[in-house]
Amino acid sequence: MIKLAALVPLFPLIGFLINGFFGKKISKGLSGTIACISILASFVVSLLIFMELNHADNKSQIVDVFSWINSATLQIPFQFLIDPLSSWFLLIITGIGFLIHVYSTGYMHEDEGYSRFFTYLNLFVFFMILLVIGNNYMITFIGWEGVGLCSYLLIGFWYKNTAYNNAAKKAFIMNRIGDLGFLLGIILIFVTFGSVTYTDIFAKAGTVSTATVTTIALLLFIGAMGKSAQLPLYTWLPDAMAGPTPVSALIHAATMVTAGIFMVVRSNVFYSISDVASETVAIIGVVTALFAATIGLFQNDIKKILAYSTVSQLGLMFLGLGVGAYSSAVFHVTTHAFFKALLFLGAGSVIHAMGGEQDIRKMGGLKDKIKITFITMLIGTIAISGLPPFSGFFSKDEILAHTYEHSKILWLLGMITSMLTAFYMFRLLFLTFYGKFRGTHDQEHHLHESPASMTIPLVVLAALAIVGGALGLPEFWGMENWMSHQLEPVILRPNYSTLHHETEWMLMGLAVASALAIIYFTYLLFMKNGVRPADREDQLKPWQKMIYNKYYVDEIYDALFRKPIDFLSNAFHKFLDVQFIDAIVNGVGKSVTAIGNTVRLLQNGSIGFYLVGMVMGVVLIILLTFLVK
Repeated sequence: MIKLAALVPLFPLIGFLINGFFGKKISKGLSGTIACISILASFVVSLLIFMELNHADNKSQIVDVFSWINSATLQIPFQFLIDPLSSWFLLIITGIGFLIHVYSTGYMHEDEGYSRFFTYLNLFVFFMILLVIGNNYMITFIGWEGVGLCSYLLIGFWYKNTAYNNAAKKAFIMNRIGDLGFLLGIILIFVTFGSVTYTDIFAKAGTVSTATVTTIALLLFIGAMGKSAQLPLYTWLPDAMAGPTPVSALIHAATMVTAGIFMVVRSNVFYSISDVASETVAIIGVVTALFAATIGLFQNDIKKILAYSTVSQLGLMFLGLGVGAYSSAVFHVTTHAFFKALLFLGAGSVIHAMGGEQDIRKMGGLKDKIKITFITMLIGTIAISGLPPFSGFFSKDEILAHTYEHSKILWLLGMITSMLTAFYMFRLLFLTFYGKFRGTHDQEHHLHESPASMTIPLVVLAALAIVGGALGLPEFWGMENWMSHQLEPVILRPNYSTLHHETEWMLMGLAVASALAIIYFTYLLFMKNGVRPADREDQLKPWQKMIYNKYYVDEIYDALFRKPIDFLSNAFHKFLDVQFIDAIVNGVGKSVTAIGNTVRLLQNGSIGFYLVGMVMGVVLIILLTFLVK
């Protein structure tokens, strides 16, 4: 089955082509079914590949697809690399992607762009599969740019709304900044190693200077900062909530933002060699995690709270990568895919029930109206808050344990981030599902549970959010957890914990106790004391207003970058384009017109005038001939 790995990206590509060309000519039901079946087929093949690879002696196999670029100095075959890392990500992408596709058939049923939506969704999954399965940086880069394109198409899916178009452009442009760093990194890799194929590069990585490796690693990380929304390139992700909710779930759980994590893990050889690059990844990760978590405290849009949560959780993953806990970061990517897809799809179910309302200040008392949505979102909230035995506890605890070994300061910042996560997530839960309904009468009358096509994926994801932590349990005494063992062939320097059991229990106890304390505090604040978010910004205290306005980062970017660029653009247009270039071009045109207007006066229709002109011409020719002699 490994030899048929090309089928994994092929199925979504076929779904994209069918819906792209014939979507408007077939029924909505058939269009959605084709899209779902294509992803399900990819998942089945991915599962068979994963099982076969687990039983194979060779844990890293290359599948030749076709000859691609061949020249005297550059050879880039189109190959797929099937190893524990790529096969695991294939399961995440296709498995979660399939559930989101099924959910979308219900969520988007009334939308006029139904077939177009599934066309884009299939293409999104195709490019993400290509990103993780390629055997060289160029194929990865194709997938990298492809998911950027699809994010633009899907974020701006409702293109008649100018604000949504602006959000799509913002995501596209900000990712181009990161992608430039990634591209420069690939160029430096080729200049240094003469190849862009993973197996060739990683075998030679130890033969070049540490400075060169550090530069490569930092350039690649710039690309990861853009795709995975890390400081300072994170502001596009919260605005990406403009797209339909299933898009948000796909971006946050199974595709776009996990690309940066995958790329750093795939390139772990460089980061294992360069301590400077690893430390940079860890610091930016933990600062982003804490920064985004504080912003989530005062947000009122249910999707934006989850968006800042994703930025924060990605920061924790990069913290894990920076301290060398690569398998722990992949573990958290996995559990995060379960509970974040669940939370976003649950939020979509809430929005569906509320008739499009996203402000949690206008919700409340929904737990008895949409019980399945409530129970599943409760499970997702507990999981992301890090309480055992739910999945988020195990993966987050692993990252924090490795961080504790590396740096007590970074560990403390990670702990604070986890506590803030529990606060804003239970704030969302309490304000949305408990208390009295605070919306309009029409909204209350509209309240109803979502159809089975939407609730079944919620139930499946809730089950995964509960049991997903088992991936981190030891296979047997004396061995690291299953995930660490699984990814061992891919990691240059596996980071096994050396903490004493007493220390591990102490850290776990602190994590659970702090989460429980924060949840109880949140309960007292919003349930017992009935505190509600301010209705108007002027009711906030200055420090609350600053956080509510996201530390004015967008305004700072506008002042530092957008406005100066707009000013220069206007200046160049006014002085260079209009007064110089246009003046030259228009001057040439006016000169030709003036000459033509003058010369045409010679054509007056008088024979006498023409005879005089001819005689004068003959005389002039004779004079010129005489002068020349």
